[in-house]
Amino acid sequence: MLELRDLRRRFGDLVALDGLSFTARPGRLLGFLGPNGAGKTTAMRSIFGIVRPDSGTILWEGSEIGPATLNHFGYMPEQRGLYPKMKCADQLTYFARTRGVDRDEARASAERWLDRLGLAERADDVLESLSHGNQQRVQLAAALVHGPDLLVLDEPFSGLDPLGVASMEEILREEAAGGRTIIFSSHQLDLVEAICDDVVIVHQGREIRSGTLEQLRAASDRRRVEVSFGPGAAPWSPDGAAADSIEVRNGAVTALVGSDADPDVLLASARSAGDVRAFSWTPPSLSELFVEAVGGAVERVEVMG
Repeated sequence: MLELRDLRRRFGDLVALDGLSFTARPGRLLGFLGPNGAGKTTAMRSIFGIVRPDSGTILWEGSEIGPATLNHFGYMPEQRGLYPKMKCADQLTYFARTRGVDRDEARASAERWLDRLGLAERADDVLESLSHGNQQRVQLAAALVHGPDLLVLDEPFSGLDPLGVASMEEILREEAAGGRTIIFSSHQLDLVEAICDDVVIVHQGREIRSGTLEQLRAASDRRRVEVSFGPGAAPWSPDGAAADSIEVRNGAVTALVGSDADPDVLLASARSAGDVRAFSWTPPSLSELFVEAVGGAVERVEVMG
């Protein structure tokens, strides 16, 4: 289990971390979310000692993290930390060796991960000859090649095509099922929603929402109503239900309304506008929760799909 307790870090006048605290548990995928500049990367780098917090504590299994412990951590930075002119298998072997893995096992692990990621035939190619997506796969292999107990990934889905995304998702699920503690950051909130067990949302260096996805959705004071109409329906909106984020597309109306709104009243109102083909009343999506949490301070979130 990884615990961050009251982390604080300033860079001159910039407050990057302002009392950030959260816990990541083994066997679970934690989505670490926030707008640009929220402190996510600073927090991740602090786990590995790349950035030193001004105050606060980071614990792994109840103890402070030392050099030996770091050998059991894997990190995939947003900006690649690989050698562009080095062969893929050679550098994966090198990275495993720096974490204390013996030469033969390091080479075997490098070859296993390249094969698992569909890159066995590129093992002797230099990194810079690979596509952006395949370089991303090698970066993931570098984080996994030494068999870490903790895996921290900063924007792991960036630049991947749909097949690459599916492969990455499958590997993360497998690693979590094997008991590893996994933290990953992403702006692609539909992917986070699909695979994460826990969510931490940070803003201005502080945790502002945390819990399981189900807990966060249930705790929201908004609900998502979606109505699909048949041809010829009159324009409709959920008036009187404190509605916002109203969207009309292809004969369907989607809106966020207050959780105290009465769905039966909304359905009756929709039927007065025309033929209702479908009606749903659900908690908000993760993307909607994110915008609700950070409000107008966040710039447009990139959501795939």
